Amino acid sequence: MGMDRNTVIGFVLIGALLIAMFVINSRSNQAYLAEQKRVEDSIAAVKAKADSISRKADAPKLDSLEKRKQQLPGAFITDSSGVERFDTLENELVRVVLTSKGGQPKQVELKNFRNAEGKPVVLGKGGFNKLSYTFNAKDNGALETGNILFSISGKQNNADKSGSISYTLQDTTGKQLVHTYSLAPGSYMLDLKISVSGADKLFTNNAMNLFWQTETDKAENDLHYERMQTHICYLENGNYDFENLGSGDDKNFEKPVDWLAVKQQFFVSAIVAKNKMQSAIVKWTVPADSLKIVAQTTASCRIAISGGAVTEIPLQLYYGPSDYNVLSKYNNKMENIVPYGSGIFAFVKYINRYFLLPIFDFLREHIASMGIVILILTLIIRLITSPILYKSYLSGAKMKALKPEVDLLKAKFSDSKTGQLDQQGFGMEQMKLWKSAGVSPLGGCLPALLQIPIFMSLYYFFQSNISLRGESFLWAKDLAAYDSIWTFGHVPLLSTLYGDHISLFTITATLTSLIISIYSMSSMQDNTNPVMKYMPYIFPILLLGIFNNLPSALTWYYTVSNTITLILQIIIQKYIINHEKILAQIEENRKKPVKPNKFQERLQAMQETQKKLQEMKKTGK
Repeated sequence: MGMDRNTVIGFVLIGALLIAMFVINSRSNQAYLAEQKRVEDSIAAVKAKADSISRKADAPKLDSLEKRKQQLPGAFITDSSGVERFDTLENELVRVVLTSKGGQPKQVELKNFRNAEGKPVVLGKGGFNKLSYTFNAKDNGALETGNILFSISGKQNNADKSGSISYTLQDTTGKQLVHTYSLAPGSYMLDLKISVSGADKLFTNNAMNLFWQTETDKAENDLHYERMQTHICYLENGNYDFENLGSGDDKNFEKPVDWLAVKQQFFVSAIVAKNKMQSAIVKWTVPADSLKIVAQTTASCRIAISGGAVTEIPLQLYYGPSDYNVLSKYNNKMENIVPYGSGIFAFVKYINRYFLLPIFDFLREHIASMGIVILILTLIIRLITSPILYKSYLSGAKMKALKPEVDLLKAKFSDSKTGQLDQQGFGMEQMKLWKSAGVSPLGGCLPALLQIPIFMSLYYFFQSNISLRGESFLWAKDLAAYDSIWTFGHVPLLSTLYGDHISLFTITATLTSLIISIYSMSSMQDNTNPVMKYMPYIFPILLLGIFNNLPSALTWYYTVSNTITLILQIIIQKYIINHEKILAQIEENRKKPVKPNKFQERLQAMQETQKKLQEMKKTGK
């Protein structure tokens, strides 16, 4: 189809008209937009100025609202300041720093004790430490108190001169958690009462899951020895027990637990549940030496909640010394924490508590030097046990008097060709000789055995008594730690067997022990036996390696004890025991009818039976 000239001209004119309309509309629209932007910018400037003035006036309200929006755990209202706050409770013994974050202790300073660096001993310090529990929040599920800011109700002084402070967390419906801390004068025990409103809603199954974490910082010079003296202690079902620190472990308690404690060498951190913990799990780890941390302990405790919607949970926190006199005042068996005896020697703790400790405390109240106190205490003990020592030496003197006759018996029962001794025949005749002379074969052993409890009780006593800590004597700077006259550093094998230093008190204890052993050899019946011949030298050498790292109070005690023993031994044997009188007494005893005791009868019967068996073997029957 063709298109005429007029039609073409018509299309061109319509196109030109459309282009002209587009250009005109575009320019008009740009002008409109520019005017509109100018008006909007003007309005925005005015509004910005007004908003700036408004923000300056309402800044505190807006900040508070924003912080509250960030902090509100469901329906609970926390401290509106949004800042962690610290308060203190203190008496003449401790200074407790408490934080509003979780309403819990932050750290505790023991005012009367210094660590190895000369600074105050601080327990419960650092971010690892925690006292917290979970509860049910309306909108946020289970929450942990240790992460929430509590409101502070204020600190007050009570009528009994104790100080107290409360931390509160509540919601708009009446549910409430209140932590009230109280510290009495002259006490290391911090009381904590957790008051709960709406317990049936806040906790599940009428039980609280309480978390207690404590980090035990190094307080003594020797970290390794401090760890050896550190234990996880507890009172489970009314029975005290403890676990060694080792390299870390865990303990599951299925029976009710009264308290859990971390006892380092001389200080204790403990949590006490007055209404007991239904069950608990405690775990501990031993960090690297470079961190200077003895242990990190975590306990998860289940505590029953009773009393309906409103209830109270009474707890206590102990931060203080491992001191028997202090711990026994709380009437909860925490005095057992002080290791005055354990294992097969657990019974010696009664000797320490009721005999040695009262004498020691009396002496240190009247004598300034702790080294002199130890000397006098040792002198008293050795004088008390001197009758036992006398019995032992008397028995030895009797056996020494019979030695010529015993030698004749040996010759009689020895084979002339081989020189072999007929032990059975010799033993029976020796027993008859002793009986006829009135000598007991156990006369020298029993007195020595009776001295072992005293020996072990003092061993535990001088390692565990905090009164010795920091006390100097002669060259020893601290009687609760080893004394060192020369530190030579790490030497392979030598450091393992002996240590990295030389303790002079260990050397004096070893030398006095060696002198006693050599002196005692003269009274031995058989000093030809190679084992018995070298035994006096072996034992002191063992002491040298064992005692080198022990507290200088202990090695000083052994030095004094050995010296007194040596003097008593010389006096008894040289000036008290009359050897001629002993021989006359033996002859008198031989004239009397012999009435052997049951032990001697059994021993003689056993020897006769063994002799018959040997004879039957020889004859082939």
